[in-house]
Amino acid sequence: MKDGHARGSVTGAIELEPQARNFPTSSKEQRLNGTSNATTTQDVHMEREPDLETLSAESQHQSPAVVAHAIEKWNEPSINIRRLFATFWAFVIMGANDAAYGALIPYLETYYNLSYTIISLVFLAPVVGYAGAAIFNNSVHMYFGQRGVAALSSSAHLLAYVVNSVHPPYPVLIISFMFAGLGNGFADSAWNAWVANLANANELLGLLHGLYGLGAVLSPLIATSLVTKAEWPWFTFYYLMIGGAVLELGLTLFAFWKADKHDFRKRTAYANNSPDQQKDNRLKQALFSKAGGRVTWLCAAFLLGYVGTEVALGGWIVTFMIRVRHGGAFASGMTATGFWIGITVGRVVLGFVTPRIGEKIAIIVYLALAMAFELIFWLIPQFYVSAVAIAIEGFFLGPLFPAAVVAATKLLPKHLHVIAIGFAAALGGAGAAIFPFAVGAIAQSKGVQVLQPFVLALLVVVLGFWLLLPKMPKSRD
Repeated sequence: MKDGHARGSVTGAIELEPQARNFPTSSKEQRLNGTSNATTTQDVHMEREPDLETLSAESQHQSPAVVAHAIEKWNEPSINIRRLFATFWAFVIMGANDAAYGALIPYLETYYNLSYTIISLVFLAPVVGYAGAAIFNNSVHMYFGQRGVAALSSSAHLLAYVVNSVHPPYPVLIISFMFAGLGNGFADSAWNAWVANLANANELLGLLHGLYGLGAVLSPLIATSLVTKAEWPWFTFYYLMIGGAVLELGLTLFAFWKADKHDFRKRTAYANNSPDQQKDNRLKQALFSKAGGRVTWLCAAFLLGYVGTEVALGGWIVTFMIRVRHGGAFASGMTATGFWIGITVGRVVLGFVTPRIGEKIAIIVYLALAMAFELIFWLIPQFYVSAVAIAIEGFFLGPLFPAAVVAATKLLPKHLHVIAIGFAAALGGAGAAIFPFAVGAIAQSKGVQVLQPFVLALLVVVLGFWLLLPKMPKSRD
């Protein structure tokens, strides 16, 4: 009850008086405020770099120097309803974008007549876009707000899909995928951070990433059907993606039009700092302070390995099932759909389970089960066993990305959420590029069967990073 009362006090507060921490008060002012020299001395010591416990406390109770806001719900204020649904659609587009690579690789290989290694550049290209998003993410928020993010992310998607739809030369296709990565990078960090700061963050993030999974389910299904059943060329899939990106642009701009730079600064900025100072301070705290840097880098490393695992499996599973399990083209394409269905259902269902048993324990259990089904997938050389095992493995891999976002929001203060989650998402994007590319490069000489030991090793590393994260508070809401 005591903790609940404290959270209620913070939730109810609309604005807290900023402390003038850089200017010592006079003795007269101290007497009027009932303070003492001992208190002043204590305040001086408090200026030292915050430890992890302090940062964790700030993530639940806003720093006195920050303008604090009540924790919003998905339907309060009412504008959040359309904002939430806009982010849902953006994640559908992101999932469809990422999952299409694996389904289209066999046909890109034939169309451009390229080797495994060269064709794997489609995985490596988006990391350039993600890196650009990580560099400019905080600046876009500071100078354009979430409205700017909505415009840039959706426009980058739209540009990429228009270029892909005209089946350009392969080098141009690679550049196009960079813009797709840029769009994903901006949307990933901004919408994750926004949803993670609503009440019931675990459940809402589960739904958000479940919608990513829905896009990833539909994408290979539609792409495979267009090529194998309708016998249309691979690039016709991007006609549909153009329509989806246009809708994304309209929905996100309409929902976040009022979320300009002033709104963002008011919610997260330190009262006594200029925007440039805020940007520099946040970057240093998120990446280089002893406590904040530890959380940010561990979450980033966790997502680097996790997203790399997810996209390596989703990207190469069709080729693996055709070449190693000797399945038909359509049936093999459906195994990718089964994997993404597992991810989608896992994110939605386990999103409600995870907060009840605690993120730290839950993710350890999920990873152990995912490894078990990865072993079944690897060691039992039967097509249908492999198809079922990969779907169940996807189910237990599903909640991992939302869990890392929740960990960052619980362990870091609010003003670091956008930059920390943006950096972690960018590293995740790097994993989505580097590890599938590595599988393709190794497969060129050893065969695509290297996928299974590669994925198992990544899962072990991901578990190690998760175990290194500090203990999380039970609730932020």
